[in-house]
Amino acid sequence: MTRKRTTGNAVGRLRGWGGVTGMAAACAVTASFTLLPLFLSGSGAVADTSGRVPGTTATTHVTQTRAADCTTDPWAGVSPAGATDDKLEEIRERGHLIVGVDQNSLFWASRDPESEENEIVGFDIDLARAIAADILPDVAEEKRVVFRVISTRDREDMLQNDAIDLVVRTMSINCKKKVSFSHPYFEAAQRIIAAKDDGEIDGLNSLARKRVCTADGSTARTELKKRAPDAIQDPGQTGREEDESRLHVPNQLDCLVRLQLGEVDAVVTDDALAAAQVAQDPAIEFKGDPFAEEYYGVAAKEGATGLVARVNRVLADYIKNGRWTDSYEKWLEEKLPGKKPPVKPTSDAG
Repeated sequence: MTRKRTTGNAVGRLRGWGGVTGMAAACAVTASFTLLPLFLSGSGAVADTSGRVPGTTATTHVTQTRAADCTTDPWAGVSPAGATDDKLEEIRERGHLIVGVDQNSLFWASRDPESEENEIVGFDIDLARAIAADILPDVAEEKRVVFRVISTRDREDMLQNDAIDLVVRTMSINCKKKVSFSHPYFEAAQRIIAAKDDGEIDGLNSLARKRVCTADGSTARTELKKRAPDAIQDPGQTGREEDESRLHVPNQLDCLVRLQLGEVDAVVTDDALAAAQVAQDPAIEFKGDPFAEEYYGVAAKEGATGLVARVNRVLADYIKNGRWTDSYEKWLEEKLPGKKPPVKPTSDAG
């Protein structure tokens, strides 16, 4: 069945979120990274939702360029030992680690409404806490990490401007990004999601002339341009300025809202994030097969080799001692089964 495009009462076409109340909740979640002040989150860790560099009124955008030694090998980063820089000492002197995270990716990093302080919880948050505990073992748990809520498109900017130390936010390892990546901590792939009653969309080849939403700065947007060039991804293809905010969004959950409103026909995002969105709305589903396999990595400022080496050491221990598996079973296994911790190929070890 072909879905009707939204031309009038958008709220009447909401899917799965319970009409006006659900829409209000969704918009409140996706907008809150720019509206909420500093407050305490989970175990006393501070959550900063400003999304801005301290002392400024806006972030400075960094042009992404391909490095001369750009490689697609996700294990080509800094080794777990032997690298140094000033960043680790800066963090120790400060007494807390500042980590850029999401707050609306279910299972990965989202608000727990049942906690006393509406803390951010999930797979990414568990890993961020493990990194902070390793770097600052003598600091009380409730003080050693600050979670700063950031949008997808601002991840690189905030690292470059020293507003955050690390990004742990389902960030795909990509040598075109001007950051230093850790070794992989999760293997993902791109997926298409759309309404269950949309019988026209069944894979990449069916996206021609369909309005597809992606998050700014995401791998999904790059891969979609390459693999489905006839999909509608830019407002110039429709001639409507309002499509800029519908097709390109700062946070992935905004795409789900656009889909529920009928303002787009499909969403492309990582399977990990797509699984969370499918879990939130029974009216949508995966369409077609996974494509563009990729790995998530922890990102640091470009050149912060000592910090990246320390993160890699934590990751190796985190996987070896079973904490990765514990966190995966707690947050992800039910909706995203069959995943294993990424392990460096033996031939590359050393």
